Amino acid sequence: MTTLPPCPKCQSEFTYEDGAMLVCPECAHEWAPGEAAESGAEVIKDSNGNPLADGDTVTIIKDLKVKGSSLTVKRGTKVKNIRLVDGDHDIDCKIDGIGQMGLKSEFVKKA
Repeated sequence: MTTLPPCPKCQSEFTYEDGAMLVCPECAHEWAPGEAAESGAEVIKDSNGNPLADGDTVTIIKDLKVKGSSLTVKRGTKVKNIRLVDGDHDIDCKIDGIGQMGLKSEFVKKA
């Protein structure tokens, strides 16, 4: 008897085979047996399509207004040691003179 992999979406162990597909009875997710490993982690890319990783240094490509303040992050500002997170703003970082911030990856390029 072979053990089936857990659901990549909800990690349920009660998966079953339905023809060539695997199905999760808890969240109704269907996937092919080979695609489970690929869909595990989403790759976050910068504005040029380069993959980003934790600890990278990026450069801001557009002046960004800081919400709730009169400060602006100027184009060309280098941000060191980024951290990737889930959500709308997928980069957490600390910018000199401004502090802790969340950035969208579409406004940065890898340095």
